[in-house]
Amino acid sequence: MPGMTKTLKDLLADRTALESKIAAAKKEESAEALKTVHALVGEFGFTAQQVFPWQPAKAKVAAKYLDEKTGATWTGRGKPPTWIAGKNRDHFLIEKPQRQPDPFWDGVAAACARADS
Repeated sequence: MPGMTKTLKDLLADRTALESKIAAAKKEESAEALKTVHALVGEFGFTAQQVFPWQPAKAKVAAKYLDEKTGATWTGRGKPPTWIAGKNRDHFLIEKPQRQPDPFWDGVAAACARADS
């Protein structure tokens, strides 16, 4: 019927039917594509690595040093950046080392504290 526009309900029904046809065609064509891939892999003896080359994910290394002036960081691997080269790296550590308890000196400190009381 010329000049007659479809209603929203009709358009949605058309879309649903079209999406269904698209899904069926995709399923059929993907099955054919997979058969072709299997045939080529079998014919040429490709390995999974050749078909799908992958590399293990590189482990990210957390920054160990921080230049507080610029906010630049360095992991401690590779060539040191200019802001840390030739300097005492302990001053740039992000996590300052914790003092390990020493029973002897802790005992001395405790004895001094008792003597002062």
